[in-house]
Formats: sequence, C-alpha cells, structure tokens
Amino acid sequence: MAQFIRISTRIEMKGNQPKSVIIPRSLDVQAADVIREQILNGTLVPGTRLLEINLAEQFNLSRATIRSALQQLTYEGLVIQLPYKGCTVSGLSSQDAWELYTLRSALESLAARLAAVAITPSQAKELNAALQQLVKAAHKGSWSEVADGDFALHKTIIQLAGHRRLQEQYKIVEQQIRLYIISCNALHPDLDDIIQQHQELVNAICSGDASRAEKIAQDHNTDGKALVEHLQEIEK
Repeated sequence: MAQFIRISTRIEMKGNQPKSVIIPRSLDVQAADVIREQILNGTLVPGTRLLEINLAEQFNLSRATIRSALQQLTYEGLVIQLPYKGCTVSGLSSQDAWELYTLRSALESLAARLAAVAITPSQAKELNAALQQLVKAAHKGSWSEVADGDFALHKTIIQLAGHRRLQEQYKIVEQQIRLYIISCNALHPDLDDIIQQHQELVNAICSGDASRAEKIAQDHNTDGKALVEHLQEIEK
C-alpha cells in the first residue's frame, strides 16, 4: 500500500543565499493530487467509479481523508458525486467543452491584454522561461509534458495580468481547463503548430502590443470549436 510521506519544498532567497522552505501538505491534499493526476493522464477514464473503501486501502489512508480528497476534486469539476452511488470520474460533454471554450477565451484574452500593457523586463523573462518549458516538452514529444507546459504558460499570463478577481475566477476552473487542453491537443497533434501559436502570443505580450496579444489569445482558443463538434458527433 502506498504511504503518503512526501514533503514539498520551495526555494526562497535570504539575502544572496537560497533557503529551502518546507510546505506542509495534508494527507487529503496529497491524495487529491495523486487522483487528479490519474484523471488528467487518462489512468482513470471518465465514468470510473471512485470508491472510498478501495482508495483508502490503496493509499493506506482513512476513508475520511479520501472523502475530503474527493470533495476537493468534485469542487474542481473532475469528479461527480451521485446520490447513493458515490463518486465517478467526470468527462467533457459538448456543453462542457463549449462553456470552457467561451469562458477560457474571455479570461485569457483579457489576461493577455492586461499583461501586455504592464509587462516588465523581469516578467518578460518569466514568460519566456515558461514558453521554453513548453518548447522543451514538444521537442521531447511528451504529450503529457506538453499539456502541463501549455497550461503553465497560460497560468503565468493569468498571474502577470495583475488582476486578482480574474485570477480567482480562473482558479475555480483551472483543473477543468487542464482537461480541456489535453482534449484539444489530442485532436490537434501538431507540436510545431502548438509551439508557433504560443510563440506568437508570448512575442505580442512581451512587445507590449495589447491589441494583438488579446486577438491571438482569442484565436488560440478556436481549437475549442473542433472539440465541441467532435463531442457532439460522439453524443449523437
């Protein structure tokens, strides 16, 4: 049985010296992390039942801890709780895809415009570093790393927008957006095109061209239309 003993750390600077900082992570948060990753990487497919007793035995945790983890994943939209039936892994319907496509377009285009307006040299460096992580993943041909890098780059733009309420709204749906990105990339498996799209977006933001950055961010989400149509065909 798996034992959850991982301790997360981050590096902070104290003067000119790096300092490791321990980040406490409760068992339910760690359990949610593992289950979330299994959903996003396809190990747990849509419709899979998530039974507390089975997960508790698998992870060597209490059912109460697993229940708390599943509640968090339900809040994130990755798990559905059905009365008297427990939890199942959520999937994307055509309606889900349409809502995420339109919402993501609105949030990310606004973030791109705001980031471009106030971009600083240090922020441009941060954004380009996120782009390089995506490029590196694409050159490796690792689709899971591409999806992670894709999401991380857009999350960086959201943070650089400097708009707290925008960030809060994005956080509510960010795990569903990760699932959406994975689904879109599966229908559009052109790694060179993915790199080019994000390179154009980053260049527009770093050059301070707010209007162009906003339009590229809007156009970037057109893959969502293809996903909606694909899911509609499946649902017929």
